[in-house]
Amino acid sequence: MWKVFFALVLLLVSSIVTGCVGSTGGLQSYVNAKGGYQFLYPNGWTRVEVKKSAGVDVVFHDIIETTENVSVIINPVTDNKTLADLGTPTEVGYRLLKNHSLNPALDKEVDLIRAESRQQNGQEYYLLEYQVKFPDDRERHNLASVTARNGKLYSFNLSTSQKRWAKVHELFETIVDSFSVT
Repeated sequence: MWKVFFALVLLLVSSIVTGCVGSTGGLQSYVNAKGGYQFLYPNGWTRVEVKKSAGVDVVFHDIIETTENVSVIINPVTDNKTLADLGTPTEVGYRLLKNHSLNPALDKEVDLIRAESRQQNGQEYYLLEYQVKFPDDRERHNLASVTARNGKLYSFNLSTSQKRWAKVHELFETIVDSFSVT
C-alpha cells in the first residue's frame, strides 16, 4: 500500500516539475540588481560588451544566429512621469520608433504592427512589435517591452530576422513577457 502511495506521489511531483520546466525550458535568467530589472534569455546566447552609449545597459546575442539579440536601454524620464503620462502604447511605440529606436541612421522602412498594454505586479508595460524592411530586402522582426519607473524609461528590445520569426515567435513572446523592473 505504501509503495503504491509513494509511487503516485513521485509521479505527481515529477509531472509538476516537468510542467514548470516546459514553459521556460531552455531559458536562463539575467538579473541586474543595480539596474533594477530582470529577464529570461535563451541558452546559447552570450553577453556582448558594448560601449555604454545612448542608454544601452546590456546586450545578449545568439552565438550562432549573431543578428538575434536582446538589449535593455535605460533613459531618464523628466518629472518622474509614468508610462501613461508618456502616452498610449501606440503613441509611445511611434515616438520610440521616431526618436532613437532601431538605429535611425540606417535607411529602412519600419512599421509598428502591435502596441498593447499589460500589468505585471502593479507595474504597467507596453508591448510593442515592429517589422523592419531594409533597401536590400532584408527583413527583421522586433519586439519591445517598455515601462517607466523611478524617473527612468526602460526599453527591453528583442530582434530577429523575419525568416526566423515564425520559428521563434512563441519563445520570444515568453522572453519579452519575462522582462520586469523592480
